[in-house]
Amino acid sequence: MDSGTHFVMGIALSGLALADPVVASHSMTYTAVIAGTIIGSQAPDVDTVLKLRNNAVYIRHHRGITHSLPAVVLWPILITAALSFIIPDANVLHVWLWTFLAVALHVFVDIFNAYGTQAIRPFSKKWVALGVINTFDPIIFTLHCLGILLWAFGANPVWTFSIMYLVIFCYYILRFAIQRAVKKAVHNTIQDEEYVIVAPTMRFFHWRIAAKSKTHYYVGRAYGRSVNIYDKFEIKPIPKTPVVEAALKDINLDAFVSFSPLYHWEISELENGLTEVRLIDLRYRSDNRYPFVAVAQLNDDNEIITSYTGWIFTEDKLQKKLQIGASN
Repeated sequence: MDSGTHFVMGIALSGLALADPVVASHSMTYTAVIAGTIIGSQAPDVDTVLKLRNNAVYIRHHRGITHSLPAVVLWPILITAALSFIIPDANVLHVWLWTFLAVALHVFVDIFNAYGTQAIRPFSKKWVALGVINTFDPIIFTLHCLGILLWAFGANPVWTFSIMYLVIFCYYILRFAIQRAVKKAVHNTIQDEEYVIVAPTMRFFHWRIAAKSKTHYYVGRAYGRSVNIYDKFEIKPIPKTPVVEAALKDINLDAFVSFSPLYHWEISELENGLTEVRLIDLRYRSDNRYPFVAVAQLNDDNEIITSYTGWIFTEDKLQKKLQIGASN
C-alpha cells in the first residue's frame, strides 16, 4: 500500500490497542504504543531510500529484505527498544506486541497489491503478489479516515475500528470474487492463455490485463466481465547475440528482468551508430503507452554507453534520462 494508507492504518491500530487492558490503563504504555504502531506501520518501507541511489537497486530490493519474515520480527524489537529508552515506564511486552502487529499488518496488506513483496524470505525470494488491491485503494483509505474522524468526535475506538476492519475484510473477499470473474472473462476471450495477470486500478470495476499464450502476449483492460484487448504481440525469443548478452548484463536491464514476468523487447539501430535494446513491461499500459521500461544503448564494441530503467511517460523524458546517463 502507499505511505498514506500505512500511516492511517497505524493510527487505527493505536485506537484498537485500547482493547488491551494494560495499554488502556497505563498512559505511558499507551503513548509508546501510539508511537510503535505508527512507526511500525511505516518501518518496512525504509528501503524507499534506495531510490536515491538508482532505480535499478530500488527495483531489485524494494519490498524485499525489509518485508521478509526476519524483518517482521526484527523491526518490532528495534522500535520497542528505542521507545523503551525514550519512555522507560512503558510496558515493554505490550508495546512490542502492538508494534509487531503494525509491522506484520504492513507486510500482509502489501501482499495483496500487484507489486507484491518477498514476504517468505529467507525460504524463497519469490515475489508474492495477489493483485486484488491497488497500491492506493480509495475505499480502504476513506474507511480509515472515517474511522479516525469518528474517534476524534468521541466514538469508541475499539468498536469503531473493529467494525471497520470487518467491513474491509468483506471488501477483500469481494475483490477476490471480482478478480476471479475477470480471469474467467479473460479465458473466454483469449481461450488459449497459459498465464494471466489481472491487476487492480483505483477504479473499483477497472482491471489491467496482461496475458500470455503459446504464441502471443495480450494486453487489455476489463470493466467487470467485459474484456477489451488493446495490443497483441507475437512472442519471439530475444536473440542470443553479443550485443543482447552484453545489454542484459547491465544493472538496469538485469534488475528489470528480475522483476518483470511479462515483457516485450525491441532492438533498433540508432542514427548515432549505437544499438538500442529496449525491454517493455506489459503490465502497466496507460494512455496508449507502456511507461515501465529498461533501455540500454551500446556501441560497436558492445560497451554500454548509457542505460536506464524506471517509469517514463514520454519519449522525450526517456531520452533526457539516457543523455544524463551517457554523460556520467
